Amino acid sequence: MLEWVVDDNTLRVTDADNTALSVHGADIVVEESAPDIPRPVEETLVVTTDELEFPHAVAYAFSLAVNEQYELDPNGEPLSLPPDEYILDIDTDIKTYLQFSGAATIEKTDDYESIVVSFQDRVRVVVGLRSHHELPTGTITVPDSPEGIATAVSHLSASYKTDTSDRTYPTLRGHPSLVEQGDSLDIPDHLRNEGDRSGIEIVVPPDYESLFVASPLAYYLQATLKTSDCRRTGPTRPTLRLPALDIETQLSPMPEFERDVERLLRKSFFLDCLVRNAGPYRTNLAEQTILETLGLDAGALYDASPQRRLATYLDVNYAAIEHRLPDWHLSTYVTPEYNSIEMLPFLLDRLSMIYMPRTSELEGRELVERSLADFYRGGRSDSTSRDRASTGTVATVDIVKPELRNGRAHGWLADGVPIDVFKTTPEAYHNRLDYLERSRDSTSICVVLNDPEMAGEHDDVADIYRRRSEELEMDVTVAESLTTADLARVFESEYEFVHYIGHCETGGLRCSDGYLSTSSLSRCNAQTFFLNACGSYYEGMGLIEKGSVAGAVTFTKVLNDHAIKVGSTFAKLLVHGFSIERALGLARRRIMMGKDYAVVGDGTHSLIQGEHRLPITITLEELEDAGDRYLVSFDCYSTRVTGSYYFPHTEDNEFAYLCGSESSFTLTESGLVSLLNETDASVIYDGDLYWSKALVDQFTR
Repeated sequence: MLEWVVDDNTLRVTDADNTALSVHGADIVVEESAPDIPRPVEETLVVTTDELEFPHAVAYAFSLAVNEQYELDPNGEPLSLPPDEYILDIDTDIKTYLQFSGAATIEKTDDYESIVVSFQDRVRVVVGLRSHHELPTGTITVPDSPEGIATAVSHLSASYKTDTSDRTYPTLRGHPSLVEQGDSLDIPDHLRNEGDRSGIEIVVPPDYESLFVASPLAYYLQATLKTSDCRRTGPTRPTLRLPALDIETQLSPMPEFERDVERLLRKSFFLDCLVRNAGPYRTNLAEQTILETLGLDAGALYDASPQRRLATYLDVNYAAIEHRLPDWHLSTYVTPEYNSIEMLPFLLDRLSMIYMPRTSELEGRELVERSLADFYRGGRSDSTSRDRASTGTVATVDIVKPELRNGRAHGWLADGVPIDVFKTTPEAYHNRLDYLERSRDSTSICVVLNDPEMAGEHDDVADIYRRRSEELEMDVTVAESLTTADLARVFESEYEFVHYIGHCETGGLRCSDGYLSTSSLSRCNAQTFFLNACGSYYEGMGLIEKGSVAGAVTFTKVLNDHAIKVGSTFAKLLVHGFSIERALGLARRRIMMGKDYAVVGDGTHSLIQGEHRLPITITLEELEDAGDRYLVSFDCYSTRVTGSYYFPHTEDNEFAYLCGSESSFTLTESGLVSLLNETDASVIYDGDLYWSKALVDQFTR
């Protein structure tokens, strides 16, 4: 669902996930009634203007008369279009298409923060809009049976808008329908009518382990998931079938089945990302030459049926492309039982791999050693720093070591409290849907200081949020020395983020008149939170159970100076669009005992949208004996919009890169200064984490 309003010559569009798009125009006039546009869109408008300005994005134009494509030069050269009829594709967070007749010029602003489309005269432009995240439509009821679950999974891909390789674009994958438990199978008619578009079949043994593991592959391939009849034939191996081509591929039984699914999904998704460039939405990908190396015809594969395309991919040796595959963004470890089925639509919406949860005990100093392995600050911890704990008893958490598979981020939907993952619950995902329907004009943040001796972090983070509010619609409230009733009201109020600074003990969060246990709240309406206090894990889990989506917590006692570093860094990353999981992951690496911090709830959740569609982290290293030259590496991945790409704004670069693929460049000092000025990003330099523009002065001579 998209909503729009015109205010002060700006068209503002928001979707159900609170993703926002602002398009500035020159004396714009907007009409709601508009003709169709030959692209998959949810809303069309007619805008009359002679200029439109969009946020930074990749843009390319298609001539409808001569079937030619033109792309805006990433290095800043304007694109001049001669008179013709065009569709302009602008790849913002809310996908935007412009259809118009006449000549036009497309160019980036000097600071690279925006692109401007200008026309010779005032023209009527048809604007097509499509959101990425949609609310699920319909609910499938499933009985406690492997066959019922297989049938439900087979219909979840009905949310796709295409069965071509364009399905790798996140805006062409809608949120799957919900799944609930019931006595009998019930599938809404609109989902039944959209099923079985590919003809591909995946047959697995009738056990929940195999079904859960196979679900992401079946969902992405839009395949029919079936269970074998072991009573007639005995135990069988999982099988991938392409009936139209009379092809059957046997896969390994569990637990090796996990590896086979991972490889098939990563390979198919990656090759689809390359093949889609033969379609109408292409861009200049750095990885594109791999198809030529493999001898694959992108045009033929783009036009091929889903079965024919997959058959070609099956012939590609995994080892031949493994070193070029982007990092997979997300893996979730799920207890394979009937009570877990309602989680499948949420995990598939994120295209998460699903694995069986396996753990072992942490031995001796292993937790300390893992923390030190991630510590890159380069200095020593201040051992004289006071604990953030008070004299009371801090809750302890029994942490286990998970067996982690491939993935940049890891979620845990099972028993136990493992390290290096975000511990989530069914409530977190359902709470996220509730917040999608909450209307808001701005992002509301409350900073709570419940111990005056911790004013250092309070001042830092309050300043970060206030400065950010000058750039975004953000309301910042600061509260100090709250009572239990006052703090309860904060969590019960509709804040998007609560940053608590103080003490936490076995009785709860310490207040001026006692302790607040989050379990005592009737409802938590704070969407996200950071409980920067010792041993706050259980109180954080209580907030998730009462209504929050995600938050940051601690497992045990933390040093005060460490808490300040983590808190201030987390704050800056969060308000620049990083997900909860990624923001805390970067922030906690600034201190030696970073493993004491963790995320609870849906760690893939982001509080707001940053300036750039996808948050970027740059690693900067000065090259020895190279004469003021630097190695610059870009890391861009997203747990929300898998299949996207990013464009590094460096000297002479002309390629985009798939998210999850790191890109590296050697820059001169002047080129580095230009990059830091033009890119809003976190930067790892000399063992610490900075914001890009804060580093410019160090390289300006």
